[in-house]
Amino acid sequence: MKPSKQSRLAAEICGLAPVVPVLVIDDMAHAKPLAEALVKGGLPALEVTLRTACALDAIRAMSEVPGGVVGAGTLLTPADVKAAKAAGAKFGVSPGATERLLDACAEYELPLLPGAATASEIMALLEQGYTVQKFFPAEQAGGAAYLKSIGSPIPQVSFCPTGGISLKNARDYLNLKNILCIGGSWVAPKEAMAKGDWAAITVLAAEAAALRG
Repeated sequence: MKPSKQSRLAAEICGLAPVVPVLVIDDMAHAKPLAEALVKGGLPALEVTLRTACALDAIRAMSEVPGGVVGAGTLLTPADVKAAKAAGAKFGVSPGATERLLDACAEYELPLLPGAATASEIMALLEQGYTVQKFFPAEQAGGAAYLKSIGSPIPQVSFCPTGGISLKNARDYLNLKNILCIGGSWVAPKEAMAKGDWAAITVLAAEAAALRG
């Protein structure tokens, strides 16, 4: 799958809702009800980070939830891409980008949101055809002000910024022309997950879904 097609599909996924939940799942029992709660609240695109032992199984379980579009985050190696695709991931997200990782996404036909944090990284990905990118770590790398500035010389690229974004500063990003959506973990707090308070998570999801209402 060519980078241009990957970005076209990534843009469609980013357009589903203003927020893509970034999820760290430690307990498989949380996977399906968490996905159901987030989708019910209006956040269908879900990023499950490959940071835990059960992440791939969580992707499999969450992919069964009607209306959900489940992706794999923290892709670092070609093996991660292969495993994520086999688990049913519909898209991938990486903190940065290497040639081997990009080649793997092309080979396994997994639409990727490749990570970039500098103008040179953004330009290098654009040269290859990636017009939709992840900006990470967003707040630490310059935040909304940086993305507003980069939009003038590089208007061809749209972003999903992730890292340090919360309900408090979400609109700073979403109000920018070159932002398709944002990634955030605040919609699935660990405390609510531990208690099985899925109703609370649905409320947070609905609040996030309304950010561009």
